[in-house]
Amino acid sequence: MKYTAIILLSLILFACNTKEEKEKAAKPEAPKEKIVYEFGFKLNDFKVIHDTIQSGDSFGKILGEQGFDAAKVHEINQTVKDSFNVRDIRIGKPFTLLQEKNAPNGLKVFVYQPDKTSYFVVDLRDSIPVAYKKERPVVIKRRTIAGAIDGSLSATLAREGVSAALAPELSKIYAWSIDFFKINKGDKFAVTINEKYLEGGEYLGVAGIEASYFEYKGKKIYAFPFKQDVNSKRVDYYDEEGKVLKNMFLKAPLKFINITSRYTRSRFHPVQKIWKAHNGTDYAAPHGTPIMTTAAGVVEQTGYTGGNGNFVKVRHNSTYTTQYLHMSRILVRRGQHVSQGQVIGKVGSTGLATGPHVCYRFWKNGVQVDPLRQKLPNSLPMDPKYKARYMAETAPLKKELDSVSLAKFGE
Repeated sequence: MKYTAIILLSLILFACNTKEEKEKAAKPEAPKEKIVYEFGFKLNDFKVIHDTIQSGDSFGKILGEQGFDAAKVHEINQTVKDSFNVRDIRIGKPFTLLQEKNAPNGLKVFVYQPDKTSYFVVDLRDSIPVAYKKERPVVIKRRTIAGAIDGSLSATLAREGVSAALAPELSKIYAWSIDFFKINKGDKFAVTINEKYLEGGEYLGVAGIEASYFEYKGKKIYAFPFKQDVNSKRVDYYDEEGKVLKNMFLKAPLKFINITSRYTRSRFHPVQKIWKAHNGTDYAAPHGTPIMTTAAGVVEQTGYTGGNGNFVKVRHNSTYTTQYLHMSRILVRRGQHVSQGQVIGKVGSTGLATGPHVCYRFWKNGVQVDPLRQKLPNSLPMDPKYKARYMAETAPLKKELDSVSLAKFGE
């Protein structure tokens, strides 16, 4: 009888434990709250509000909406002004408010993001506000890509998964050796780039170009950045033989715009309706497009004539002079020194013109010539004492470009 009671009691206890275990299994534990850190704060400890600066917003207005009176706003502004200029807030930029969870309008921290890689913090948790700037960690990744022109250079780069902003950078490098108005569908290129990413993986664009080649008129033109003096900030681009790419003159006064009329001894004038010589090259562009001087020099003349419209004439040295016609605006004055690539005016259609464009004229020894047919002088060549170092540094870069190109195109 005694043993029977013990067995019965054991069965009852076992059944109770089994029931409790089933109940526990039927009721899964609530998931733990995910801990989130941003801007150096544990966001779980705050009520978080993300917003964007709108027209009419200011730092003071935002604080006022959070319950701070005018005197307190002024005090905070004065305290943080050396670390955070409240006037630098711009429309469209994001900001974040960290509020006390259990207090309405209990603002503790204000965070403003002027760009994707940095942010300002105004910490209001203590009696004396503290402001500081932080930089987000950025990761640099290196890669080499190859492509073939199909449409614009920027569109081709975008299809290769590269920021379209690389296009103007490449155009600057090759501005003296490639006429981008003459690139053709199928022309090949390869480029080794460093790209920036936030630690979370967000793409920020191209940080720098290590090497490139561009196929132009059937020839590969390589470009490698190189400092002759390692202690200098000056960087020039050279080809695979160490020849400088930079010429005295840019190929054109505009970027990526169509040639509509070339230098010729006989052209039917679209306004005057007669056949006559056209001693310039016309580049069509939208009204207001910046016009660049193609070489450094001194502004010899500015003004207006019935045929030329608003124009600027630049003397570069005793041999070369250039002129830019039909401007909507002139941005330089007579006697002013200008640097290569400096914007000297804006595209217009003043004078005898049927639409917005710039007529680019070129003189050599006082005679107007076709700039596209000139063999123009280069800038200073590389000092021979640096040649060996240059060739040693660029050889593996060239090999990498060629290898990626071979894998892409099989040639």
